[in-house]
Formats: sequence, structure tokens, C-alpha cells
Amino acid sequence: MGTAAAPGTYIATIKPCISSSHKMHVSSTVNISTEHKEAFWRRLASSSHISLRQPFLRRITPGPLKFEKFVTRAISETNDNKPLPGLPIDLRGKRAFIAGVADDNGYGWAIAKSLAAAGAEIIVGTWVPALNIFESSLRRGKFDESRVLPDGSLMEITKVYPMDAVFDCPEDVPEDVKTNKRYAGSSNWTVQEVVECVKKDFGSIDILVHSLANGPEVSKPLLETSRNGYLAALSASSYSFVSLLKNFLPIMNPGGASISLTYIASERIIPGYGGGMSSAKAALESDTRVLAFEAGRKHKVRVNTISAGPLRSRAAKAIGFIDMMIDYSLANAPLQKELSAEEVGNAAAFLASPMSSAITGAVVYVDNGLNAMAVGVDSPVFADLDIPKDN
Repeated sequence: MGTAAAPGTYIATIKPCISSSHKMHVSSTVNISTEHKEAFWRRLASSSHISLRQPFLRRITPGPLKFEKFVTRAISETNDNKPLPGLPIDLRGKRAFIAGVADDNGYGWAIAKSLAAAGAEIIVGTWVPALNIFESSLRRGKFDESRVLPDGSLMEITKVYPMDAVFDCPEDVPEDVKTNKRYAGSSNWTVQEVVECVKKDFGSIDILVHSLANGPEVSKPLLETSRNGYLAALSASSYSFVSLLKNFLPIMNPGGASISLTYIASERIIPGYGGGMSSAKAALESDTRVLAFEAGRKHKVRVNTISAGPLRSRAAKAIGFIDMMIDYSLANAPLQKELSAEEVGNAAAFLASPMSSAITGAVVYVDNGLNAMAVGVDSPVFADLDIPKDN
């Protein structure tokens, strides 16, 4: 492949040894009969990894024994010949298509980076009107700082395809779009054509990521949303996933995975998130469950969606109240910290990997736990309650 494979990410656990702060008292009246001594020590040695009997015997006296805690560490390993320690998120040899990457500060970019860090080859689909700026920024090195992977190398994007996921095939494109100057110079950008190009260039993919959402009337309350605005939100934000998966499935390798991005507005009221966008996210989550069944049975491909918390991305800023949503999350989520795009990217890498081979049809929340809250604890109503705060 054209991309230099970045090392995988591994989780290693250190086994406890006898030494820490948990106390264990052994009664001095315990007796072990002669005929059971050898069997007892064999079992004890096997279950506790004790190889020397005498040193251990001398330490069994009334008093405390200490045990070290389990420690989890992220390890980056560059030697392909060395056995992998722990649990690997290893996507070497896999190819991912990420739909909806147009800059370096959104969830799509973060997911691409995490997949690349685990060794996957990255190809992307970029909205046609944003294509020239995106490719120019890549060439001129404007994204280089954002491309840095954990091992110090730069994420490589093997190919960028022009794409507009609102249109399934050339026959669907209206004349005013065909002649629009923002589409001039680009071709083969409908979903069907993009998949045909990917098949011709690469043969197959293993991972499909849908990072697309658009609602032309998102700033309008639902009662003021037009039929065209509502249907446009569903077309761009939810049906586009159905279309992408339907067209990519024939060239997805068995065992592959597909991931989309949703938002808590699908199931909770978020004033200001209008224009049918909340409906589109609800449809996306429902489709995730149905598609998981159909894609799993027919193609052995898993389908999941990540419900991500608020992020100060360019797309989110267009809604107009993203800063308020981030402040609300900081005040009310169980984890009082600002969500990073990398955290969503890492969750996507897990869902794309064999480590999640039994997970499909799921909505995975990556939002510092905000989805679990039924009330806003920063309300004056709760002023007299003793609510823990992160100082």
C-alpha cells in the first residue's frame, strides 16, 4: 500500500506481585496435614505463580502482606517481528474510507488519525465544494502539525476523492448542481461513482466511516422547518449512510466494520438543534440497528454508531451555540473535562478493530457521560445539594 503503516496501539497489563497496601492476615492456628501438604503447595504455586516454597513459608506469619495494583499502559511497538504484548488495536493491512473529511479539526480527521496510528491505510471522501481548499492545505503543509501520530510520523492520506453523498448516481444530480461553479473541474463524485473509483483503484476496503451531517435549516425550530429543509437534513445526515453502506458493502471484506457519528439530540431535547437534524440523528441510530442485522447476515460486516459529545469544530460552530453546549457539558457531565476529538477517534479505532468483533448495532456514547444525566445539576434548583465538583 502507499501508506507507511504506523505501529499499532497495545494495552498491556502488569500482573500483581506480593508486595502492596492490601492486608492479608493468616491465622497462626492453621494446620495442614502431612498427606495434603504436597497437593496444597502444588495448587498454591500454580494459582499464585510461586516457585520457591521456603521463602514463602518464612513470610506466612500474622501480619500484613502487600499487593501491587494492576497497571494499564499504552505501548507503541515498531518491531513487527516481536510478539505483541497485551491486547492489540492492530489495523495493519486494513484499508479505511472516511467520508466527510474537509479539514483537520473535526471528528472525521480524528478518526482517520486513530485508524492510521493503528496501522490502517487511509483514503477519504471530501465534499466537492471543499475539495480544492482541503487538497491545497494538505500539499502546502498546513495540516502537518495535526498529522503527527503517536510515534512521531505523519499520517498519510493515500487518496482524496471528491464526493457528495446527497446524490446516489449521476442521474440524481439536478442541472443547477451540475453547472454550479463549485463543482466545476470535478467528476465521478456521486456515491455510486466514488465506490466504482475506489474499487478500480484499491479493489476493496475493510472500514467505512460516515462523518457527514448537514441541515440547511438547522437554526430553525422544528415547527418552523419546511418540508424541503427537513427532508434535506435526513438525506444528507442519515440516508447518506444507508447509501454509502449499500454501495460499499460489495467491496468490503468479511469481518469489516462501519461506523457513523450521532448526537444525543436524537433522544433528548436540545433547543437550537433544529431543522430536522434531531430527527435525522434518530433515524441514523434506528438505521444502525437494522443495517447491523442486514449487513451482518449478508456480508459479515459490523455496523455501529458513536454518539459524540460537543466539539468546537468548524461544522459545529456553524450552528451557533456550540460554546454553550460545551460549557453545559463541563458543568453537568460526570466527567468534568472538555471532550477531545482524539477520544472519539480512539473509540472508533476500537470499534473498527477485531477487539470489538462481537459489537454491532450499538450506539456507543463518547461524551464524558453526559447522556446518563436526567437533569442539569448547575440549575439553581440544586443549589443546596452537596454535589461533587471537580476542583
